[in-house]
Amino acid sequence: MQTNTFKKLALSALVLVSIVFCTETKAQNNKPIVLQRADPFIYKHTDGYYYFTGSIPTYDAIELRRAKSIEELQNAETFRVWEKHKSGPMSRHVWAPEIHYLDGKWYVYFAASQEDDIWKLRPYVLECTGQDPLHDKWIELGQMQAADADPKSFTDFSLDGTVFEHQGKRYFCWAEKTGGQFAASNLYLAEMESPIKLKTVQFMLTTPDYDWERIDFWVNEGPAVIKNKGKIYITFSASATGACYAMGMMEADENADLLDRNSWKKSRYPVLKTDVSKGIYGPGHNSFTIDKNGAPLVIYHARDYEKAVGDPKVVPASDKRPLKEIIADPLYDPNRHARMMKLNFDENGRPVFEYN
Repeated sequence: MQTNTFKKLALSALVLVSIVFCTETKAQNNKPIVLQRADPFIYKHTDGYYYFTGSIPTYDAIELRRAKSIEELQNAETFRVWEKHKSGPMSRHVWAPEIHYLDGKWYVYFAASQEDDIWKLRPYVLECTGQDPLHDKWIELGQMQAADADPKSFTDFSLDGTVFEHQGKRYFCWAEKTGGQFAASNLYLAEMESPIKLKTVQFMLTTPDYDWERIDFWVNEGPAVIKNKGKIYITFSASATGACYAMGMMEADENADLLDRNSWKKSRYPVLKTDVSKGIYGPGHNSFTIDKNGAPLVIYHARDYEKAVGDPKVVPASDKRPLKEIIADPLYDPNRHARMMKLNFDENGRPVFEYN
């Protein structure tokens, strides 16, 4: 009798622990992991640390932090490793930094414009002089360079560069508008010769084809790469950065020529979008990482509310617009928070993005 009672109590306790664990896991899923950090990027290094960076609300510097777990990133010490110039290139709109470890060195890729031409965005590269990216000195390598035979790349509004390796080759994927700020933003792909230079001429991976990619602005941007079961997937973000912001996906066979558009298939509909019932608005600009057990995670940003309102406290002093114009500018709403989502796959191995 006592044995049966003990077993029942033990079983009840186990069920209770399981329920609590599952509840906590679901509570963390899609909740902010780092507040007020848009365009979040996490790199898990061989030292076991998660390295985090993202766009800060004032768009004037690059900050890094690290922690042994993703949950610890919010309260981790923040290190400002680079600040914008006072004028000229890299003096305004410091956006979407990513940290990568390539050929035994740390690099940061980011976009920036300049005070006298705030939409003249170009991709730039920093290199760390040591092995500790939080404390060692960072140096500027300048603007990302096109291949010798490529007269077009990075000559116009360019941003959101990411780096990935596939079958012994390294690739650079980025967004570029050919025709100024209000032209369509396309995604381009090229093989890399070095961490700062392309080897091949740009290849247009995708342009805004569908209605959900053309809300307010015609946009494809924010690429991120993940592989699974013989396929390579590139997610991207589309439309303006408000509640209409959404994620799409390209896919190709792992053995295909990645620089051939016929190798790629595009999702007809967004794979992740606003969910009013869950209070998640404008999800996008994601990256991928893994949890402590090696399971894949999606890191993305979103707001808790629909209508973005500019905050004068984060606007540069050089911005002399009337207050009502600044408040109406969603670019200066600081509350795009970094969030985490568990990534699942369907029976064919395709990523499935679900708010759990």
